[in-house]
This record gives sequence, structure tokens and C-alpha cells, in this order.
Amino acid sequence: MTSPALPELRVYNTMDRATVPIRPITPGKLGIYVCGPTVYNFIHIGNARSFTSFDTIVRYLRFRGFEVRYVRNYTDVDDKIIKAARETGEDPIKLAARFVDEFEKDMAELRLIKPDVSPKVSETIPEIVAIIQKLIANGVAYESKGDVYFEVRKYPGYLKLSKRKLDDLMSGAGEREIVNEEQKRDPADFALWKAAKPGEPSWPSPWGAGRPGWHIECSAMSSKYLGETFDLHGGGLDLIFPHHENEIAQSEGASGKTLCNVWMHGGFLDLDGAKMSKSLGNVVRVRDALEKVDAEGLRYFFMSVHYRSALDFNDKSIGDAEARVEYFYETLKKVDERVAGKDFGSGPLHGDPEKYLAKFHDEMSNDFNFPGAMAVLSGLFTDLNALMDKPPKDKQLAGRTMLAFRDVARKLSSALGLMECDPATWLLARRDRQVIAKGIDRAKVEALIKERDEARAAKNYKRSDEIRAELKAMGVEAMDTPGGTTWKVSS
Repeated sequence: MTSPALPELRVYNTMDRATVPIRPITPGKLGIYVCGPTVYNFIHIGNARSFTSFDTIVRYLRFRGFEVRYVRNYTDVDDKIIKAARETGEDPIKLAARFVDEFEKDMAELRLIKPDVSPKVSETIPEIVAIIQKLIANGVAYESKGDVYFEVRKYPGYLKLSKRKLDDLMSGAGEREIVNEEQKRDPADFALWKAAKPGEPSWPSPWGAGRPGWHIECSAMSSKYLGETFDLHGGGLDLIFPHHENEIAQSEGASGKTLCNVWMHGGFLDLDGAKMSKSLGNVVRVRDALEKVDAEGLRYFFMSVHYRSALDFNDKSIGDAEARVEYFYETLKKVDERVAGKDFGSGPLHGDPEKYLAKFHDEMSNDFNFPGAMAVLSGLFTDLNALMDKPPKDKQLAGRTMLAFRDVARKLSSALGLMECDPATWLLARRDRQVIAKGIDRAKVEALIKERDEARAAKNYKRSDEIRAELKAMGVEAMDTPGGTTWKVSS
């Protein structure tokens, strides 16, 4: 159950074009369905931004106290998959299964939590057929030469999400491919079931062998795992029409109930001013990006703007994001070193770290304001560094306060999917990437660091300073610690 002290949780509902309170169908519980990937290729960072946004939203809802059932599907039967399989000579189902595996590898590298259920279209055919049968029985769908179409003019609520006008729609707007137009009663009608064609996967049905259309799959999977009405449905802005519009028509046309209470849509990731898209060919694959930047750096970059806003991908922004995560980890590492193995007892604190928890909830309760939450986290780390720079004279008080600030910093970071690694391990991995990227001679650096430690031990501070300058010229910053000299790559 959520605490009564927490602020009201509000979210922008695309259906209403307004920010509304979240009212769980079952108190203390939320059902969330997010449209997952069509698995015919590797995902790009535009896809990753959307999945990371909803991952963060689910994390926060659980942090807040909700019991969340999180469903994200796989589209493994689709026109795009069939086309890709023709090009490679693979069986479409096997090609899709291969890219499901690749997707899951990318999600693991991004450190995204696993959904509670990850259903596949190929495993949901009976439920899809059952919904289509209901739609025909309800008079909003019809069979035509082995295909089945949704008759949009028989459903009065059509286009209520996108706010479009039916007479303005182009022929084939609801299809991945414009085919069999002559079989439709209206050009705007969209396919629920497609008759089998040679070389394509198919399943038996009352209308003959065939396969599902694109949109019907999510209606079947969401109702199977969350019920005919659930709390939140998420996806990218590009899915509002036709995909989500058609989902609503199918689901509500079959059940007579509202599909979901809140529709959430994430903004695009742009590359050189254009939306990143495989169809446009302007993509950066997730696995390629992660060779240059840590997953948490990429996550920080994604959260630098509101989840509904456009975000421009460029090397500077990515570098700045990872540098900021480095600052957080360096702070945590310093705290860990100062408090390791010490008992500071119980008692009052020098400052109030809990105030940041309240501010954090205020920001995240306001339509999951990622940049606002990140600003709160940054303020907490600023105070933590100030505390270490000028600690109270009472060492017990200083130690207790550092621990308390660190614990709140860890809690808030984890709620955003950040700072979940050991600081020392993360910082070394970051340094390794920078050494490679900048072509720094590691052996030479290590030799100079050793020589500098020896010079300092011999009180030869002139040579010590000379070595510091040599390292700086190489792009390396020497740092003195109680355990000797360590180093990092200069920003």
C-alpha cells in the first residue's frame, strides 16, 4: 500500500491530453502493459530510450510501494519479420527467436529489470482467434476471402486517442503493408487475420489457415495477463496511430469495456535532427553505443529530459552524462573509504537527508519528472561532498551524517536504476574505456605513478610535481590517497 504521506501520483494521459491522478483498479496494485519490440533486427538506442523510461517508471512505482505487474510483449509474427527472413533465407519464427535472444542480451547490458511476463504472438494464437470471433459476433469485424477485417465505421469510438478524423485517413493506414485493398468494405478497415501465403508462418482458424494482423496481438496479450481493463498502457509516440488506436477499437469492440485507464507515450530520440528509425536507416545500435559508454551513463542521458520530450543524441551529451555518473560514483567511493570499518553510534545528524526523499517523491509524482528527480539527486550529492570537505568537528556526528546521506543517495539512485554497482569497480571500468578511447599508454602511466610514489616517500617533492605535470600532459590526473597515488583520465 502507498503511504498517505506521499503526494498524489499524477501522469499525463494521452487520451485526455491532460495530467490526471492515477487511481489503481485494485488499491495498492498496478497493471502495466508496454508494447515491446518487433524482433527482426537489433534494437537501436531510440528503442532503448523508450524501454528505459518505462523501466524507470516501474522501478519508481515499486519504490513508492505499489505491487506492479509489468507486461512487455514480443511481436514475433509480423510483415517486417517475414520480409527480413526472405532476405536471409531463414524461417521467420526462427529469425524472430534469434532476435528475442539478442534483445534480451541488450536489455541485460542496459541493466533493465525483467518484466513479470514477456508474451509472444506465436504463443497467443488461441486468444487472438477468440477475440476475432467476438468481434465478428459483435458486428464490428467481417471475413473476406480468408482475411478478417475490423470495420472501423461500426465502432463509434474509433480515433478517440489520436483525435484524427476518419475521412482524412489514407488507405492502408492500419497495415504494415497495403495489400488486398479490394477485399475491404472501407479503405480504413484494418486486418485482424491474414490468409496464409506460401513461405509464411500460419495457424489454423475458423477462416482458414493464416496469421494475426499487427494490432490484434496486443489486445490478446494484455487481456490475457492483465484483464480486459487495466491501469497503464505505454509505448512510443509513433504507436498512438495506428497501433494503439486499433488496439482500443479491437479490445473495446470485443469486451465492451475500457481497455486501460491511462495511456502514456514517450518522446523520440533524434539523431542529426531526425527521429531515429530503422526504416530511415539513421540508427545507433544499443550494443554499439555500450562499447563507448557505460549503461548507467546512457541511462542518465535518457533521463536528462522528461520522458515525453524529444532528446537529441550526440557524443557531447553522452560524454557529459557519463561524467556526471562518474562524479556520483567518486562521491560514494570517498564516503565508503571514510566510513569503512567504523562504528559511529546512534544520535543526531548534521543536516536532514530525508528532505531529499520528500523532494524526490514530489518530482516523480508529477508525471514522472525525470530531470526534476535528477536535480534532487544532484543536490543531495552536492551536500554530501560539502559534508566531506567541511565535516563537523565531532567525528561521530560527521560519520553518522555521512552514512545517513549515503543511504538516502543509494535509495534514490536505485529507484532510478542508477549507482547500483560497486563504486571502485565502476570507476575502473570507466577509466579502462577512456584509456582505450584516448589511446593513453597505460604501462607508461603506471610506471610514472610508481615513480611518483617513490619520490613522495623520499620527500622528493620536486620530482613528484614534475611527474604530476607529465601525467597531466598525457591526459591523466594523479590523485593522492591514504593508500598511495591513484589516477583517472582527465575530462
